[in-house]
Amino acid sequence: MKSLVLAEKPSVARDIARVLKCHKNLPGAIEGNSYVVTWALGHLVTLADPESYDKKFKEWNMSVLPMIPKKWDLVVIKQTSKQYQHVKTQLFRKDISEIIIATDAGREGELVARWILDKSGCRKPIKRLWISSVTDKAIREGFQNLKDGRKYNNLYYAARSRSEADWLVGINATRALTCKYNAQLSCGRVQTPTLAMIAARETEIRSFKPQDYYGMTLQAGGITWTWQSEKSKSTRSFHKEHLEQLREALTKNRTAGVSSQTYSANRQSLQITDVHKTKKKTFSPGLYDLTELQRDANRRFGFSAKETLNIMQRLYENHKVLTYPRTDSRYISSDVVPTIKERLKAINFGPYKAFVPTLLKAPIHTSKSFVDDRKVSDHHAIIPTEEFVQLDHMTNEERKIYDLVVRRFISVLYPAYEYEQTSLKGTAAGQSFSSKGNKILTPGWKAVYENDSNAHWEDDFDNETHNFSVSGQNLSELKKGEYLTIDRATLTSGKTKPPARFTEATLLSAMENPVKYMESKDAAARKTLGETGGLGTVATRADIIEKLFHTFLIEKKGQEILITSKGKQLLELVPEDLKKPELTASWEMELSHIAKGTQKEQVFLHDIQDYTRSLIQDIKTADGTFKHDNLTNHKCPRCGKRMLAVNGKNARLLVCQDRECGYRETIALTSNARCPNCHKKMELIKKGDTETFVCSCGHKEKLEAFKARRQKEGAGVSKKDVRKYLNKQKEEPVNNAFAQALSGIKLDN
Repeated sequence: MKSLVLAEKPSVARDIARVLKCHKNLPGAIEGNSYVVTWALGHLVTLADPESYDKKFKEWNMSVLPMIPKKWDLVVIKQTSKQYQHVKTQLFRKDISEIIIATDAGREGELVARWILDKSGCRKPIKRLWISSVTDKAIREGFQNLKDGRKYNNLYYAARSRSEADWLVGINATRALTCKYNAQLSCGRVQTPTLAMIAARETEIRSFKPQDYYGMTLQAGGITWTWQSEKSKSTRSFHKEHLEQLREALTKNRTAGVSSQTYSANRQSLQITDVHKTKKKTFSPGLYDLTELQRDANRRFGFSAKETLNIMQRLYENHKVLTYPRTDSRYISSDVVPTIKERLKAINFGPYKAFVPTLLKAPIHTSKSFVDDRKVSDHHAIIPTEEFVQLDHMTNEERKIYDLVVRRFISVLYPAYEYEQTSLKGTAAGQSFSSKGNKILTPGWKAVYENDSNAHWEDDFDNETHNFSVSGQNLSELKKGEYLTIDRATLTSGKTKPPARFTEATLLSAMENPVKYMESKDAAARKTLGETGGLGTVATRADIIEKLFHTFLIEKKGQEILITSKGKQLLELVPEDLKKPELTASWEMELSHIAKGTQKEQVFLHDIQDYTRSLIQDIKTADGTFKHDNLTNHKCPRCGKRMLAVNGKNARLLVCQDRECGYRETIALTSNARCPNCHKKMELIKKGDTETFVCSCGHKEKLEAFKARRQKEGAGVSKKDVRKYLNKQKEEPVNNAFAQALSGIKLDN
């Protein structure tokens, strides 16, 4: 008898098959002497659409809402039905005695496999492969330590409950809003609170009133000193007159050639009142979980959360050089510690050779800062595997993400960054001034980032009080009571700034920790939200952000995220509960209890059904209107209705206002072609039969002229570059005319 191994993706299945010595290719499977390996393609099975339960649900009609199935049905996803049949064939082979679930080790991975087994009706015994990387070594060890599949039943129940609850609330609320206001309005228990956070930030920005503030710096003894309020300790003052009087007290005569803001001082002195030296140390920022990695990649390289996840998935599945990406832990467990040296040997090449040999020569020193069994649940932090690395097989983007993870891994094994900080306080004209300077004692982990142009670490001074600090300022010889001649007094000024708009990096942070956006002051609710990891999970946040873009509720301007008119109106029409992070917090806590076996899924779903009924009633009885303020005079070629002008993530589009028609047309793509004048990315705009590159600086260039110029400049023609660019635009529909226009062009300049 043989065991059937069910993997989540073909690439992982091939790796498992190779390790298990399965070489015979079958339709949708690979067979060996003891094992048959087959695979899903992500989800092969999903919850049925409403019309599958009742024909009356086929039409979007408010009178039939809410839709609450008495018994949930599963359907095979049409696009992957062929592979499902292949998997089913293997499941019911007479020589298959057991099923080994080898899908991703997590809640969603469990759901992928269990739904296939449920839909097919397979009741054979199951075992579970639970591994965090797909290297040959990890696979071999995993098969030597297979778990009883029943141990993960509760994890499956939690995954199933989450999916059914999202169906009930999301589909019902979306249909109710769409029917009531005759517009394509989408909502959900995670995406709507996320949208509400973006709206709240926009409100803060628009209501913000900038204020002028002032400060003062002195040059004395070759050191820059900053004025500090005796009472508040702030370096800012909103009273210009006070600081002007201070400047007058510190100066006697204007010096010719000096600006009106700066004066030269005649024999005015600053007395040092305190010299305080402190030895300080800072430790490495810690290992990456997915959200922290997505934040860093967005901040440094401009990668979207979805891009980073996709790149990580390739590094995990195809290259096998990094561990499982969808983790919410920044720690490794103690059983991983013995493998650290092997992982270091695998990355001992190229830019890392300057740091790894030192670690290999000595015993590995660990600490609670990155090794903690209590802080690892399903998966540990993202770290390198023991697999041999071939950088030349990676894309530029893959190398960047790989480099982030490797340097972070090395840095936690290095000692602390140590420095001596000298803090000075002084008085002049009865006012307080301060200065700080740092002397590096041991570079420690910061040496790992010394030549990394993308590393930006927080400075070692207090950003909140804006104390001036210059690394290397020579402060060590100064003594308390000493007088320093003031060479210059300068009045500084600025304006208070509103909070910054969200980028994908900062939005991920807000989704992970949305406590400040909660209306409830209930300490228990806030604690719950913190314990459940915020809005969404590490695996779903990228998709949630993408969905907000694709439904035109948000748009991008540079790296900044802005809410659209459609998004603002939706928030006015959605029931209050759906806009609050508290809803997701309570769900996730209950799902966590289901996964641990301390709560029954039936209780949770019964509550969700009651909630859905009240939600639909709120929408039915609500007062509100929705207005398309982006209607154009362009007529839809399918139905003749006027089309809407919308901004996608990487394109401008015309979309039919009729939900059932669904026609959309791309009118301009943000290309990778650079303007010859300002070097910004240009849009490719189609008008009739003419395609033109247009830049925000005013530069225009017809496609043919662009091609001629690039050829003259010696740019190669690469179909690979075009294909890569078009793949980046896959979230937006690309007209054939655009695809043809872009073919044969090397877009990067």
